[in-house]
Amino acid sequence: MVEAEYPSIQLEDLLGRPLNNIESKFRPKTIFCKGPMEIPLPCPRVSIIGSRGASEKGLSEAREISKILIENEVVIVSGLAKGIDTVGHKTAIEYGGRTIAVIGTPLNKVYPKENTELQEELMKNHLVVSQYPIGHSTTPKDFVLRNRTMALISDATVIVEAGESSGSLHQGWETLRIGRPLFICKDVVENSQLEWPEKMIQYGAMILDEPTDILENLPTSIKMPELFQ
Repeated sequence: MVEAEYPSIQLEDLLGRPLNNIESKFRPKTIFCKGPMEIPLPCPRVSIIGSRGASEKGLSEAREISKILIENEVVIVSGLAKGIDTVGHKTAIEYGGRTIAVIGTPLNKVYPKENTELQEELMKNHLVVSQYPIGHSTTPKDFVLRNRTMALISDATVIVEAGESSGSLHQGWETLRIGRPLFICKDVVENSQLEWPEKMIQYGAMILDEPTDILENLPTSIKMPELFQ
């Protein structure tokens, strides 16, 4: 692979604005991109995340949430993992929306392998980003740091379905840490076997009853000065 095929960029350039102190503290040093989506990234952007081994109900809910967001011109962000992530990306493609994959490997690698075709589609028509350079040896920690970067890129995050040990919880806490809206689907909150939803709610996470509730907590792409021209 030629280095120029995967240009590097700073997070502030990707977002199109300066970073605050908290964002600067946790940002990746460099981000590598592949895909035709414009930079700075279009706004708003919402992460749809959850269990790799999601239930049929969880997958259906991820699809419905993604569809409604797409109909309202929201960019779907996810991590290209099995389960909820894959549904988010594929729903965006199916309904003519836009989607960004934030991956835990270098751009010339694919994980999981069964999403090779999906990653190629996103690189061709959407956007795939990674904080890892070509030649980097992937470790489990890389996916945790990827979740942090995905929270930074997104204007809000939705946890559709996740167990007590799900990697999605890392992104949930990072979302709260940087002060972005975090939504947890109502069915998950009402699951008495899970302790993490209540803990996150105590720190500001919101219960998601209707997908349209997300829209009320998203920024618009209109810049304030334009309102007075």
